[in-house]
Amino acid sequence: MQDNNTEIRNISFEELVDIFTEINDRDFMKNFMECLFTPAERDDFANRWILVKEIDKGVTQRDIAKKYNMSLCKITRGSKELNKKDSAFRTVLEKYKEKNNQS
Repeated sequence: MQDNNTEIRNISFEELVDIFTEINDRDFMKNFMECLFTPAERDDFANRWILVKEIDKGVTQRDIAKKYNMSLCKITRGSKELNKKDSAFRTVLEKYKEKNNQS
């Protein structure tokens, strides 16, 4: 059974998903994210995106860890998420690459 705080966090997470989905303005989204997340949290998001792109390019996990000073555990998690069936990471990455004409 979930405690009340867990339920409140789950509701808040769902609200944020709705808010992110509705924002169509890039500058406003950036400003909102800068208000919502600390610089360290934003760095963590950026690192996760970096590792997904690097894994997709075929860079080894050890090379990613060394180059970007990331833990192998975090990289392995990203790799597993990227390779899951119906992976949201994979879908977003492919859409990003298509939009930016990257291979």
